[in-house]
Amino acid sequence: MVHLFLHEPAIAGNTGNAIRLAAVTGARLHLIEPLGFDLSDAKLRRAGLDYHDLAEVSIHPDLETALAAVPESRVYAFTARTETGFQEVSYREDDVLLMGTEPTGLPEEALAHPRVTDRLRIPMLPARRSLNLANAASIAVYEAWRQLGYTEAGS
Repeated sequence: MVHLFLHEPAIAGNTGNAIRLAAVTGARLHLIEPLGFDLSDAKLRRAGLDYHDLAEVSIHPDLETALAAVPESRVYAFTARTETGFQEVSYREDDVLLMGTEPTGLPEEALAHPRVTDRLRIPMLPARRSLNLANAASIAVYEAWRQLGYTEAGS
């Protein structure tokens, strides 16, 4: 299943929801520091419910270290600053879905990283700033999983 990278997530509840998403889909979740919360945060635990032990979660000190963990993977950076729709990609099981921090999205240095295969956008109505991070991650992971035939992780 795909890799979901959360670049410097700031809200514990969103990361808890991403943990739950990883557990139910088999996506591999990668958290890129600094994190805007403590991993023992009650909101993180509440949002993730009892799924923490069912999710594959890695924590990386920076983007370079996270990308080094998946050296052959294509990297798709999600941003509102592109015209390419997320549904236009033919996803592969080892692809990276890179999402930015809640208040600002991905910084330009992450968007311009040489490993980024393409920038992708989730459509929204005009004059809307962004989706909630956990919602955007769910939309992207489920599209990739749909294209992969809803295969079980590791099969």
